[in-house]
Amino acid sequence: MDTKNAIILPGGYCNSKTSYSRFLTREVTVGDIPMGGDHPIRIQSMTTVDTMDTLGSVEQTIRMVDAGCEYVRITAPSIKEAENLANIKKELKMRGYDVPLVADIHFTPNAAEVAARIVEKVRINPGNYADKKKFDQIEYTDVAYQGELERIYKKFAPLVKICQEYGTAMRIGTNHGSLSDRIMSRYGDTPEGMVESALEFIRICEDLRFYNLVVSMKSSNPQVMVRAYRLLVEKMVEENMNYPLHLGVTEAGDGEDGRVKSAVGIGTLLEDGLGDTIRVSLTEEPENEIPVARALANRYADRKKQQESTAARELVNLSGHTDTNPYEALEVNAFIGGSLVPRVVADISRENLKDPFILTAVGYRYDALNDKYHMGDQSVDFVYLGSQLPSFTLPGNLKVLYDYDTWKNLKDKANKHPVYTLKSFQDAEVHDPSLNLIILTNDDLAGAYFANLQIDNTVVFILGTNQPHGMADQRQFFNNMQAIGVNNPVIIKRSYPVAEFSGPIGDIMHPEEPISKIQLYAATDMGALLVDGLGSGIWIDSPATPLDKLVSLSFGILQATRSRISKTEYISCPSCGRTLFDLQETTQMIRSRTNHLKGLKIGIMGCIVNGPGEMADADYGYVGAGPDKITLYRGKEVVKRNVSSANALDELIEIIKSDGLWVNEESDDNL
Repeated sequence: MDTKNAIILPGGYCNSKTSYSRFLTREVTVGDIPMGGDHPIRIQSMTTVDTMDTLGSVEQTIRMVDAGCEYVRITAPSIKEAENLANIKKELKMRGYDVPLVADIHFTPNAAEVAARIVEKVRINPGNYADKKKFDQIEYTDVAYQGELERIYKKFAPLVKICQEYGTAMRIGTNHGSLSDRIMSRYGDTPEGMVESALEFIRICEDLRFYNLVVSMKSSNPQVMVRAYRLLVEKMVEENMNYPLHLGVTEAGDGEDGRVKSAVGIGTLLEDGLGDTIRVSLTEEPENEIPVARALANRYADRKKQQESTAARELVNLSGHTDTNPYEALEVNAFIGGSLVPRVVADISRENLKDPFILTAVGYRYDALNDKYHMGDQSVDFVYLGSQLPSFTLPGNLKVLYDYDTWKNLKDKANKHPVYTLKSFQDAEVHDPSLNLIILTNDDLAGAYFANLQIDNTVVFILGTNQPHGMADQRQFFNNMQAIGVNNPVIIKRSYPVAEFSGPIGDIMHPEEPISKIQLYAATDMGALLVDGLGSGIWIDSPATPLDKLVSLSFGILQATRSRISKTEYISCPSCGRTLFDLQETTQMIRSRTNHLKGLKIGIMGCIVNGPGEMADADYGYVGAGPDKITLYRGKEVVKRNVSSANALDELIEIIKSDGLWVNEESDDNL
């Protein structure tokens, strides 16, 4: 085989788990914009208009390119759309745009073979390119399975040869929700199945000496997506492969939820140096995706340089891998750690502590008439007051954190707990009998104060970092704690300074999302730990960000990592030329009537290509079946076909009610 640019990792799925180092992939040519190797992380998106609308496709493509999109993907569900790519390309060139085009193919090899002669890259989905998905469980002998691989070889080889002849790149794009019945029958609905689905097609390409490949492992569940990409890299290295990685969380949704979910999945992998091109899949106009993707990628442009400028540190010995040996925290005070959901901390020390209504921002709504508080599913667990004392009574079940010097002088210490430095904990005259929180960093583990620390089962650590590659620094802390046999709960704290996060933030700010930068950074920094089961709580410190936004973001990160469910999750595709209804309008309509249903996952898919398969683990599905026709699903089971769009949402709600999962929207609980 061709081993050009091949690289063998020293171990695991990335070059290093403690310092930033980008995984070196082979260079792949995509028109005049190569990816992989030492090239920057490339940004791409996908058109949403009908591919047969040539001018509409061209104008939308131009908006995307002007926003910074480097590759533009266009759906080609049949030969006629594939042929029209030539008209789109011609019109773009007439207007002075030579952006590489990518044809998106699913069920139609003949359309792929047409498109590969026109555009710079084709994307095929191995789950349905030469396979079928009818949710059939099939028992294969090894001989029968090999026979299926030979059948796929014959069906796939013509496209590979055309790509070779025309210099067309190819993405082998596995999606969690569209694994074939063959893969599902042998490997199940697993990251292993996703990886093998891609490798089968990669091996065919290599057998035909075609290496101009890019690979993706997309899922709407960031945990599954991260595990699949990591496993893919490990398997590729075993087989002496190093193809560029296209990163994306499919059907991420819209608004803050879509941005946070995307950052958790994409950012986690970028932190480990994985990823050569990214697409953020939002249920919004495609040009809105570009600033988000650019902000994620730009963070790593100077990461290596920043890291090298940081003074070398003496570190505690690193042992084990947290992704295979999770940190199992003990439970403290029946409130934090153990198997309990991660807790949320909010700093209210800078707020007006004479006004009980300020607690609305942290999920506690004050009812002045009855002198009561109401709480909801996104009410924080701790508030930090530092040295400030409120002039009103706080809710009875809200835990309040004070700096030790203030706490020790409180007459009433009920539900109030001290926060220490390592030194103040050792020097303290008194400790809380139930809960003591100690602020520290990974560097502190090598110091004398930690060496002399008397740790008991009331201690919870608040883990900060001052390192450029903070996620890896904090991840190392968990490994170091395991190495010395300490398993107290850890609250992950990240601080984002006012200088960096106040005021306009230029081309990475979406007009409707003025805090998108903090969303992306915090979701990456904390999500990358939470997806590995690290952390018993989170604390986002950002003085430039409104308090209610920080609380919403905190719960959004926990939701995206599936570590604490506090709201309905919408798995909505970003739309494309196949879409049979207005996805943005429909998503908002469904959200407006169902977003009070805590814990449900609702898939909203524009066409049969994206549903039911692509909505993977959704509880219910709303899928376009034709003009003004919707098919409703319970999981992967069709419940009602061809329902009128005017009645489809009412019908979906009736299905949820019949399953006993509907609750009426009501006011928050009284405290």
